[in-house]
Amino acid sequence: MVCRISHLGFAVRDLEAAIRLYRDVFGLELVHRWVAVADGMEAASFRVGDMEIELMCPIQEDSPIARFIARRGEGMHHIAYRVADVDGALEAARQAGLETVDQRPRAGGDGRTRIGFLHPRSTFGVLTELEEDVGS
Repeated sequence: MVCRISHLGFAVRDLEAAIRLYRDVFGLELVHRWVAVADGMEAASFRVGDMEIELMCPIQEDSPIARFIARRGEGMHHIAYRVADVDGALEAARQAGLETVDQRPRAGGDGRTRIGFLHPRSTFGVLTELEEDVGS
């Protein structure tokens, strides 16, 4: 599986405040903003070199991001790697003995990707997303 870092995902309570920090203080340009209803979150992305920073804010109290913040507080949520074939990457991960969260790829919340997650128990405590670009 050949991959490169696509983005780092951060869980935040206040998306507008986080956007102001990354835009006004760090000087980054907001490149994409969306609501992922199925994941119960609103998100915004900033380009940093060859990768992005993804800010995720819960819009539902029982969403995965809301549960993450309740358990661990705001901060780093996941790392995402861009792969050419997410189906093949998930299978290769399983063949290597890694535990997958997703048995099959699913649509990414931004509508531009297909994704699958690897469980943190298999990746030294880091939730890992495998992401395939499918365009916009």
